[in-house]
Amino acid sequence: MSKFPRKALLKFIQQKIDLFHKRRLEKLWELRLDEVLRRKNPYLFRAKALETAQDLVKSILDAHLSSQEEGIFGEFLEELARYVADEAYGGRKSSSPGIDLEFINDDVHYVVAIKSGPNWGNSQQIERMKDNFRRAKRTLATNRKKVHVVAVDGCCYGKDDHPDKGEYMKYCGQRFWEFISGDTNLYVEIIEPLGQVARERNDDFTAGYSQVLNKFSLEFGKRYCRADGSILWKKLVKFNSGKKG
Repeated sequence: MSKFPRKALLKFIQQKIDLFHKRRLEKLWELRLDEVLRRKNPYLFRAKALETAQDLVKSILDAHLSSQEEGIFGEFLEELARYVADEAYGGRKSSSPGIDLEFINDDVHYVVAIKSGPNWGNSQQIERMKDNFRRAKRTLATNRKKVHVVAVDGCCYGKDDHPDKGEYMKYCGQRFWEFISGDTNLYVEIIEPLGQVARERNDDFTAGYSQVLNKFSLEFGKRYCRADGSILWKKLVKFNSGKKG
């Protein structure tokens, strides 16, 4: 077990997570009401008995932002994992399609697909990942003789107590961060700097969120509410799901 160098890691996290928050705020300002309304299920929000414009807009906006932020944060985690593997083992971005990281440790060449959590894909997506692993292994076997290649589905959080999947290994949470760093405690220590930057950026995002919510609520009320304030659900569904023409 090695102790991964903390000072440089904390600096990297603070810089990159700051960019995450900047992108998060930029994406918020770029949003348009039509974009949000088109992408979410109006039947679901009707079934939740939402009756006010602001409650409906807030629910749709929150759902949209949540899925958008997961994508942005997933990119940050992938960068962080590559940085850690680079510092520990000289890891790098692979040129093979679908492979996010590769490095050599103890004469084993690892090819890694980095995912946020353990439940990331359906059977077709998992089969595609396995195809990518097979292709990467063939390429490495062609370029280097007698190379031992191990494929890894690396998940930044979560658990899977049965890591051996036959064709590949699946390392989640603590196992994953230890695998790319050699440090058993790294997975808990990276949480603190995330919170420090979040506190600094929270006020900016809260102010922007409030403005967007108010703007969208006013716009929604003009387009999808009757004079008495009740929601025109059929008009909303037609906008979301109706045929053109």
